[in-house]
Amino acid sequence: MKFGSAKALWLLGEADPALLYPHFDFFVKQLDSPNGVIRWNAARTLACLAPTDTESRIELLLDKYLSVIPGPRLIDAANVIGFAWKIARAQPRLAERIAGAILGVSRAQYQTEECRNVSAGHALRSLGRFFDLIGDQAAVAAFARAQLRNTRPSTRRKAEEFLGKHPSRAEAPAGTRGPAHGVGRLKPAIDRRKRLSQNSGEPPPNVETPVGG
Repeated sequence: MKFGSAKALWLLGEADPALLYPHFDFFVKQLDSPNGVIRWNAARTLACLAPTDTESRIELLLDKYLSVIPGPRLIDAANVIGFAWKIARAQPRLAERIAGAILGVSRAQYQTEECRNVSAGHALRSLGRFFDLIGDQAAVAAFARAQLRNTRPSTRRKAEEFLGKHPSRAEAPAGTRGPAHGVGRLKPAIDRRKRLSQNSGEPPPNVETPVGG
């Protein structure tokens, strides 16, 4: 597949997802392409097909689809993060799983720390697009507050914008010391030591702050 064709199919998926849905498996195969441009456009196209996914095929694919978020390829992760909100809006039952995976950028392993800063910025934008569908909104707000200290200016601005749009969750929970780092029950794995320290009223151990761009 030529690069221009891959982009054209993505744009067609945006305009008329029902036309491409019969070719769902073709795009799934493209997620494993050795060519980045083809992978990126396949990820975009699959997200666009969510509204017409009457067979729940995206739900079966979801773990694989989201698996690029932890790294090591930033652009692969950024494309999935940037388009996963479309799946959440089309299939709200998947919103919690998608949000949890996106919050995982705080622990992602990319080539540089700045790459993680960039990914956190994409995460804020994406989470904001389906925030109303997320059950653990406090976890997402905690992630956003952590980005107020991000070293990347554009990510700090996105955090400020996010918290400004969702003021009911903007303030840190009472009794905490400084912005919260936790991601609540959405976090795939919570360190036991961290949990115990929170219950005792002591500040939790340092968690590497997600970053965005």
